[in-house]
Amino acid sequence: GRKLHVSQSAISRQVLLLEEELGEPLFLRVGRQVRMTQAAETLVQLGQRVFQDVRETVGSITDRTRELRGTLRLSGGMTVCLYVFPPLLKHLRRVHPRLDVRLIVATAGRSVQEIRAGHVDAGLLTLPVEESDLVTVPVLREELLLVTMPTHPLAKQRRVAPADLAGQPFVMFESGSATRRVIDRFFVGENIEPTIVMDTENVEIIKAMVKTGLGISIVPYQAVAREVRAGQFFCARIEGHELVRETGWVYAKANRTPRVTRELLAAFGEVRGRLRLSPRRVRAPKHIT
Repeated sequence: GRKLHVSQSAISRQVLLLEEELGEPLFLRVGRQVRMTQAAETLVQLGQRVFQDVRETVGSITDRTRELRGTLRLSGGMTVCLYVFPPLLKHLRRVHPRLDVRLIVATAGRSVQEIRAGHVDAGLLTLPVEESDLVTVPVLREELLLVTMPTHPLAKQRRVAPADLAGQPFVMFESGSATRRVIDRFFVGENIEPTIVMDTENVEIIKAMVKTGLGISIVPYQAVAREVRAGQFFCARIEGHELVRETGWVYAKANRTPRVTRELLAAFGEVRGRLRLSPRRVRAPKHIT
């Protein structure tokens, strides 16, 4: 009672009134010992929830009127950092000019470690990421297309069938990456053992190697959209297949999502429509499996 500046008798009186209202005793008195009843324990739990709701409500109202400051730490793979983050960070800079952003280029595995360690606030990662202590919010469905030079024999065909890929030299994403697993499943399903002449995590290196004629590749469309429109690359879907990779935001699970994370998701929602995830016109597969 001292902390609340209330006398012991006043507290006892309030407890009695509460017991009368509930119709249940809140304390059991055995000798000099006092123990809470089940009703009291339930009341404490509910009271804690009420106080938490009040704190969250006050925090939410305060957030709306307070300028967003501090540092937002993001992570993502090479393709995401090159083609998704630039328009996102430009938008964030416009709506939150005092918010600093730090960016880490990392694999999904390393990003998860950094998020868990508290070194990264959120990562835009290739899914699935199935971790009980993390929140996953799917936001993108990126199409993976076959990419060659316009002078390549495959670019002159009306359709590109899986069998046409047998024996072709491939420049691929690194083994073990989520994108590579999508591509590997396709090859396994078609009983094709691809000829891999090089693999790397850097999509720009893949593009450079395709341009030199080292091989062909399968990459997210947004990584080659500009070159395809300029006639520098040829792209096509593989007949009978739709290859896609899902990408989503991943961040630490908490009772209340931090404001900076909420603002990040809102900002992404604003720029998502500007991303080139699939071409408007491309050689479509005859049948989708």
